[in-house]
Amino acid sequence: MNEQATSRPDDSFRVSPSTEVLLAAEVFDGEPGCIAQARALAERFLARLVAEWLAVLGEHTRSDLMLAVSELVTNADRYSHGPYLLELEGDARRISVTVYDSSTALPVLYSPDPARLGGHGMEIVVALCDRLTAERVPVGKRIRAEFMLST
Repeated sequence: MNEQATSRPDDSFRVSPSTEVLLAAEVFDGEPGCIAQARALAERFLARLVAEWLAVLGEHTRSDLMLAVSELVTNADRYSHGPYLLELEGDARRISVTVYDSSTALPVLYSPDPARLGGHGMEIVVALCDRLTAERVPVGKRIRAEFMLST
């Protein structure tokens, strides 16, 4: 399997990195309620991004981002052995949702198939975000979903 998987192979999404971003992160241990806690962290993050950075969230951006957080944290909870980290980073132009977990197995991106039972989480995230990357890192893997905001 590749060391990195990307949903959008072109480099047209590349944004020059900013030195100033809003950042929120939390480690989860897989105990019941983690997914709700991750969603609450994302809600607080979005509220701060709108209030402090004057970010404009499109009509579907909030719900798309919250669903992506749910899917990525659920996958980390289900497939990794140990704690996982949710990191949210953003500014007025973009938001990234990153999950680090201890499993080195990269997610499988299946072709859409409504008859398939299960395996739709990453398909959903790919459909929601502007770019998805998954790569192995020293602690396991990192999966990042990036969203461009309305300007």
